[in-house]
Amino acid sequence: MYTHVHERESARERVCVFHHPVNSSHSELSYPPPTKERERGSHATAKRGEESVRRRESEEKKHTSLIPSAGNFLWALGRGRKVRKSLHLFLAHLLVWPSFCFSPLSGGEFWGSEGIRRGRMVNNLTECEEEEGAANNQVVNTTCPLKKGDGNPKESSPFINSTDPEKNQQYDGKNMALFEEEMDTIPMVSSLLSSLANYSNLPQGSKEHEEAENNEGSRKKPVQAPRMGTLMGVYLPCLQNILGVILFLRMTWMVGIGGVIEAFIIVLMCCSTTMLTAISMSAIATNGVVPAGGSYYMISRSLGPEFGGAVGICFYLGTTFAGAMYILGCIEILLVYIVPQAAVFKMEGLEGAEAEAAMLNNMRVYGTLVLSFMAIVVFVGVKYVNKLALLFLACVICSILAVYAGVIKTAFEPPVFPVCVLGNRTLVWKGFDVCAKVIERENGTVTTKLWRLFCDSEFLNATCDSYFANNNITEIQGIPGVMSGILRENLFGNYMDKGAFIEKLGLPSVDEPDSMPTNTNRYVLADITSFFTMLVGIYFPSVTGIMAGSNRSGDLQDAQKSIPIGTILAITTTSIIYMSSVLLFGSCIEGTVLRDKFGEAVRGNLVIGTLAWPSPWVIVIGSFFSTCGAGLQSLTGAPRLLQAIARDGIVPFLRVFGHGKANGEPTWALLLTACICEIGILIASLDNVAPILSMFFLMCYMFVNLACAVQTLLRTPNWRPRFKFYHWTLSFLGMSLCLSLMFICSWYYAIIAMAIAGCIYKYIEFRGAEKEWGDGIRGLSLSAARFALMRLEEGPPHTKNWRPQILVLVSMDSELNVEQPRLLSLTNQLKAGKGLTIVGTALEGTYLENHPQAQQAEQSLRKLMEAEKVKGFCQVVISSNMRDATSHLVQAGGLGGLQHNTVLACWPRNWKQAEDHQSWRNFIELVRETTAASKALLVPKNISAFPSNGERFTEGHIDVWWIVHDGGMLMLLPFLLRQHKVWRKCKMRIFTVAQMDDNSIQMKKDLTTFLYHLRIDAAVEVVEMHDSDISAYTYEKTLMMEQRSQILKQINLTKTEREREIQSIADSSRGSIRRKNPAAVTTQLSVTEEPAASCKEEKPEEEEQLIHDQSTNPPTPATPQSPSAEAETPGTAVQMTWTEAKCDGEQAKPIGATTPEAIKDLFNMKPEWENLNQSNLRRMHTALRLNEVIIKKSQEARLVLLNMPGPPKNRSGDENYMEFMEVLTEGLNRVLLVRGGGREVITIYS
Repeated sequence: MYTHVHERESARERVCVFHHPVNSSHSELSYPPPTKERERGSHATAKRGEESVRRRESEEKKHTSLIPSAGNFLWALGRGRKVRKSLHLFLAHLLVWPSFCFSPLSGGEFWGSEGIRRGRMVNNLTECEEEEGAANNQVVNTTCPLKKGDGNPKESSPFINSTDPEKNQQYDGKNMALFEEEMDTIPMVSSLLSSLANYSNLPQGSKEHEEAENNEGSRKKPVQAPRMGTLMGVYLPCLQNILGVILFLRMTWMVGIGGVIEAFIIVLMCCSTTMLTAISMSAIATNGVVPAGGSYYMISRSLGPEFGGAVGICFYLGTTFAGAMYILGCIEILLVYIVPQAAVFKMEGLEGAEAEAAMLNNMRVYGTLVLSFMAIVVFVGVKYVNKLALLFLACVICSILAVYAGVIKTAFEPPVFPVCVLGNRTLVWKGFDVCAKVIERENGTVTTKLWRLFCDSEFLNATCDSYFANNNITEIQGIPGVMSGILRENLFGNYMDKGAFIEKLGLPSVDEPDSMPTNTNRYVLADITSFFTMLVGIYFPSVTGIMAGSNRSGDLQDAQKSIPIGTILAITTTSIIYMSSVLLFGSCIEGTVLRDKFGEAVRGNLVIGTLAWPSPWVIVIGSFFSTCGAGLQSLTGAPRLLQAIARDGIVPFLRVFGHGKANGEPTWALLLTACICEIGILIASLDNVAPILSMFFLMCYMFVNLACAVQTLLRTPNWRPRFKFYHWTLSFLGMSLCLSLMFICSWYYAIIAMAIAGCIYKYIEFRGAEKEWGDGIRGLSLSAARFALMRLEEGPPHTKNWRPQILVLVSMDSELNVEQPRLLSLTNQLKAGKGLTIVGTALEGTYLENHPQAQQAEQSLRKLMEAEKVKGFCQVVISSNMRDATSHLVQAGGLGGLQHNTVLACWPRNWKQAEDHQSWRNFIELVRETTAASKALLVPKNISAFPSNGERFTEGHIDVWWIVHDGGMLMLLPFLLRQHKVWRKCKMRIFTVAQMDDNSIQMKKDLTTFLYHLRIDAAVEVVEMHDSDISAYTYEKTLMMEQRSQILKQINLTKTEREREIQSIADSSRGSIRRKNPAAVTTQLSVTEEPAASCKEEKPEEEEQLIHDQSTNPPTPATPQSPSAEAETPGTAVQMTWTEAKCDGEQAKPIGATTPEAIKDLFNMKPEWENLNQSNLRRMHTALRLNEVIIKKSQEARLVLLNMPGPPKNRSGDENYMEFMEVLTEGLNRVLLVRGGGREVITIYS
């Protein structure tokens, strides 16, 4: 038995797939014991007599139903729902039960005759364990060998069945015989449905953590279906996360500073943003099963790993800073409203900056202590946080209800909270009990404690503060009530600078000009400078928390129904609370009290608490526990979000944070979260931390809207949300609102947040692991690519738009590794062309047999391309012979208007010594095919000597030998190479050849002018080649070449043909080939003629292929116009020394007529130089003369580029062509032969 374990990247899970060997008994899916109803359904399927029924019953008792009945199936599919008996009877005859691997949540077990295996989920990993009763079973954790035609292992899924040849019997008479041979790869629908309906790839949640902590995993009972509904699973958690510290600590202040109108606009904008985001989130969440991970999962699976990782980390940072904000709010409530005397740094008697510094230090000390305590609680176990969640939610709800009750009470009995005003300045109600300068007593006028705060003595003639002496004391009601009409005064904003007095509008004030304020600590002052955009940044965190429902999707009974309803209802509820709070606060509370952030004017009470009924302590205690609970929730959720990102593996440096305790608790992620949260604690100001997390949440929500908009506009077939009340315009509006609010809150924070996200995006793109999640950005890329390809013209582009679209042809060794890795280095060095790159290779064989090898070759190509940093595509073609495969690559590369126009291939290595001559013959055919297709050809010679991408040339030259003009490729390639750091410091030189009748001086001037117009910086030199006689060395080289050519011909002949040819050559060497008049030579046999049938029958398969190739591409022999013309081209036809008649005559000769002496004569003969092919002689002379000149000028050059001549039209001279190329490039280290495509690729025009 083999256990084949696949791993799904998207869900970070493993599913065991059991493949059974041929001789092992099959495993079946075991369901719970049949109930009476399902038993009746099971018995209804047995219609083969009473014996089969009894045998089935005994088998059920023994093995607990090896083959589940239709009733069992419907019980598993419907999770216990009642199904009518008639449907049982119908499906009982229809369904067939092969064994499949199924979801761990389905509660099934693997049964076998030799043992029992169970698959269970622990810490999000599927563990396959063998029970104690198993015997003689060896579990091999290896991958099953692939069958022919299987390129990849099948993707992990809940319905992959196991291979079992015994299943063939189950399909007899079942109308399934057509599919019985494919049952190892294609599951039956009847067996698929149960596993698919119960399938879940949800990661481990908090309950699993608790069970692992309590060591309940080993005795874990079958997993029950989640039972949480919309109310408990989505609505209340969202309510708890949205309603928070800002409502209790800053909402009243925001209404007082911005006024009712502007505060209402802020609330409306923020609530609209979250509502639109919730609509987009609902569409995404209902488009399939959404595992835990909230917005990170949705964004990453909708927009790709780059966006998902970047925004996921931003969301993590936002959640972490939210924890810091809640802790700061908790400390503020503790030290300002509950136990001010607990402050470590005393603020008594301090003013201005000193008092502010003392307060911040207190926040840092107590914040660090509370953070440490919360981190320990989370580390010990999340079960404590979960158990306290409902208590914290109850505190929030009670506090809000107390506020509404207090508002109602103000209509007929407003609470008594007097505010003391000196002139129009609000006084801090501290250190006095009566809001008056003097009071009347029985013994006369007596000064009050307030008098003593501003005067140097308690007597009436004391010296007092000038402002105190010139202005009256007024006591006003802090909570006038909803019927007082105070709303009109609070409609408009009253923004203030830091240190400004909180003033009561409408009261007179006498202030001496040029006098400095004194006793400022006695007045209520503005602690920060306020403005509209700052209010937006401070308020927005109060509407976050809308992802709480999607984070609990694993606990929901019907997530696709509960998430949209619960989330939208929660946002609607909280929006109503916030909007009504703005109106009610403005209608009930005095403006000076609203602007008093810390309630100093109302005896140090929490401002919103003064409105509450029955006591302000309801709000104080409720908000304190609420902020504590929210901080714990943030410290619980943020590490798990970071752990999810780390386990996805898209950010390499975060992988360490994917580990934790044995129970899966994210220990390292919690440590990092606490450290980042401490940064927020050290800021120590709630007003400064809130805009930071606003940036991260707004960016997260923006990309949720973007994901929905992209998916909707692309209309991919997979985009089928159950939630129908969405539109791409709503998503686009939500995205625009998020982006606008980011810059409204703080433009520099927005830029920093976007820069962080951008850096993470590029890092993931550059270093992260590649993930394919079917995201929208991939779909967007496909749509954009399709649109662009459709717009591209099929014809060749304009010269100004021409760029090298390179097809790189590489060969593979026996281990499927690339033989010429430096060829890809050269490709990378040409990347300045910004064109398409296709790396292609060919394999010999059939596709069905060699498909796995093709995939392995493709993987090898991709790895090498990644190592050489070549951006492009790879393509592997399988064909019966290498020539056809290469031809297919040249013909079929590219798509539409985006096709390659240049082919890069290596010069055949050691072609002279190779036993198989097919390699260089294929190369010559490649040259012909690229010429026919009007494609350029680049052939690097001595490719192993070319530099790697890591080398640097600090000096040297790139020499271009421009002999013929074929489109300007020779000019363009050095320019592109010099853009790369390898060749950047090399100088460019261009050589051209002048004949005797050319004006070399004028040629140099013209070439210089031409290069100037081309904007190419290069030195120019014209090389004069004088006519000279053909040297003896040239004759010798030509003679050696032709002798070698004759030998190669014999190698390709059969034994009989070789004997005949050797005899003919020997006869000719004795005097028959001496030519006194070359013009009189007649062609004995053209290459288009075929030998006799008897000779043809003796040719091997390879020779037949060669004849076929020659016959399909017959050359066009030159027709001489005159005897002189014929004499000029004596070697254009192949001279065969035996004719068809000779072939018939030679059949009568006895075998062995040719003696060994005749064979020796072939190698010892010394024909005279006058008998050599004159065309070959001239070509050899040109090659040698050019090589001499090039060696003289460019032997020390770093690279030599020169025109590549075309092969001869007469295919019989192919081996001579290869020899010419060798002679032409002899002695040069690096040579790049260039053959243009026949059209201009470079222009002087703009």
